[in-house]
Amino acid sequence: MAEKSKRKHYDLELPVEIEQYERKIFDLKQLIEISKGLNSTLDYNVLIDSILLTCMGQMQLMKAGIFTKKEISRDVFVLHRNYKGFDLKHSIEYEILPDSPFLRYLENNFRCYELKEIVELVKDDHSFKTLKVIDPDLIVPLKGKGELNGIIILGARINVEGFSQSEKEFLLDIASLAGIAIQNAYLYEMATTDMMTKLKIHHFFQAALIDERERALNSNKPLSVIMIDVDHFKDFNDNYGHTCGDLILMNVARLIMESTRQRDVSARYGGEEFGIILPNTALAEAIEVARRIRVSVENSRINCNDKRLGVTISLGVAQLSPDKDSNSRSLIERADRALYKSKIDGRNRISFLR
Repeated sequence: MAEKSKRKHYDLELPVEIEQYERKIFDLKQLIEISKGLNSTLDYNVLIDSILLTCMGQMQLMKAGIFTKKEISRDVFVLHRNYKGFDLKHSIEYEILPDSPFLRYLENNFRCYELKEIVELVKDDHSFKTLKVIDPDLIVPLKGKGELNGIIILGARINVEGFSQSEKEFLLDIASLAGIAIQNAYLYEMATTDMMTKLKIHHFFQAALIDERERALNSNKPLSVIMIDVDHFKDFNDNYGHTCGDLILMNVARLIMESTRQRDVSARYGGEEFGIILPNTALAEAIEVARRIRVSVENSRINCNDKRLGVTISLGVAQLSPDKDSNSRSLIERADRALYKSKIDGRNRISFLR
């Protein structure tokens, strides 16, 4: 009788255990697919998008964002511009400083937190002032190789209230995968970025142009290239020194980045020369981009050795022509010839070749 009662008890519990195991198997399969997706790209911005969309899809979210390091050489965490759903001012940079007690706490206590919970645990007025403006429902730290390299912030869910403990654990698993992917992308970014100007290096530019040319030809969409050279840069260095020259190059690079889109590829082509790849951009649009850059550089000044210094630039623009450009090198050469024409015609101007 006791045996029969025991067997009946097991029969009642077994379906629940099976359901739990099936759920764990399903979650593991999901994590494998998520890992494949996150590790399929080393492009930093594409990866950030992938992480946010993964969290939104898995948890049925309306809002998601991520704090990552602003620059390779700086430890300030800023809200990445690809955030989804949060109603924020684009003119404001939402940042968390590297010496923040909040960051140190997350680094040593790896779990999910509600905003009110973390505010009670840590005293950090500056960081929480930033977070309270954003008002996330859940904060998820990202760690790669033992180091905090990001913070996911999640907002309201669709037709669901709160996060269960199992969902928080699943988000931490996603965060662990995302942290490793960000670390890999970060290392790739360091290997392909000119550390002084923060633009891409020459080799990356060449490789990217080969890919973009093939993509443009296959999709029958336009592709343009801008080549830029700082006018009389040798004379500038001779007159004011290489320290001031470096500041000029960094300033020109900053203005280029501010005038181009996320999907464009801006590179330090060599010395004082820069190159920009503009996917899905026809010649007229590329000339307008070149105009914005030329004007912004002409009007900009740097402070160096108690002097206000500025330069001008010459630019050459060319659009990919299937008939003329049998390879990417040909497109660069035509943009370079246009740049040379700008210099011959007096500098501080834009020339183009059709």
